[in-house]
Amino acid sequence: MASVPRGLSDFLHRYIPEIEREMFEFLPIQEPEAFLYAPMRDYPDRGGKRFRPALVLLACQVFDGNMKNAVRTAAAFEMFQSFAVVHDDIEDDSEMRRGKPCLHKMHGTPLSINVGDALYAKVFEILNANRPLLGAEVALDLIEEMVNGSRETFEGQAYDVGWIRQQHIPSEEEFMVMLRKKTGWYTGRGPCTAGAIIAGASPELRETIGHFGEAMAIAFQIRDDLLNLSTSEQDASVAPGLTSGAYGKERGGDIAEGKRTLIIIDLLRKCAESEKAEVLSILHEERQKNTAEQIERVIALVEEYGCIEYAEEVCRAKALESQQYLEKIPQSAGRDILAEMLDFLVQRAF
Repeated sequence: MASVPRGLSDFLHRYIPEIEREMFEFLPIQEPEAFLYAPMRDYPDRGGKRFRPALVLLACQVFDGNMKNAVRTAAAFEMFQSFAVVHDDIEDDSEMRRGKPCLHKMHGTPLSINVGDALYAKVFEILNANRPLLGAEVALDLIEEMVNGSRETFEGQAYDVGWIRQQHIPSEEEFMVMLRKKTGWYTGRGPCTAGAIIAGASPELRETIGHFGEAMAIAFQIRDDLLNLSTSEQDASVAPGLTSGAYGKERGGDIAEGKRTLIIIDLLRKCAESEKAEVLSILHEERQKNTAEQIERVIALVEEYGCIEYAEEVCRAKALESQQYLEKIPQSAGRDILAEMLDFLVQRAF
């Protein structure tokens, strides 16, 4: 995999430590340490992509805002990410997160649910702390964006887990709606819009950079789903992260969890009826009962029917859509770095 482009790399090395310092300021070590505050720091301590908070700063920079005023909001988005993956791992009964056992595998489900809830509360504690920095009106605008985006994320998650519960295979159109809600906002549109709000950008420019972020996030998630089939747990170096610990999930974990990905949707509309029945039986089985051989069988079918190539094609199309929105924003050094991020996260995979 190509290395991080120089401009993007320099930006991340300069600003990610500031974001992390701000985030950990809101994660103190205090009692009950063992049952709450230490586990709350676990996922943030493991590293991660950190491109969501970076997007907040870059979107602020693009519109000539003061990035120092955006660091706190960037930390809130990274806190939201930690909350989301704690709950997501529980709901999917995932095994690994960033190369280590998931929180609920280490501490149990009840404690981990409480940790996730506490992280979500911290998101709004951080945003509320923006009032002396940005003024009450801007702080409220950012809280409103987070509230609306949270609803979108939870609706998307409801589709994702509900389809598994009902053993429903969505159409590609239904899947893209889910992806826009679950991933498009908090991975792209939300951080970009927040940065634009802090910079005082016009509603039209906020919408444009939001569209850029959403399309990039969808493309990135499709690529991430592809990596779930091609990346072993031990080979995290090829994952689409910006810092260490970006992937670290088990190969074929999405299949074991019964996830309805674009790759699986494409496979089920292409394969023979007997193969479809075989794939569905694996998807509908409890993950602990699926064998490595069954997972590899599905991956082999995915490769046989060209589903990886199809997903790559859709990924490229969303990346092009994202690039077209970016080109509507006035040229600047910040826009150049956003273009590098898009290229690195999505296009360099092919």
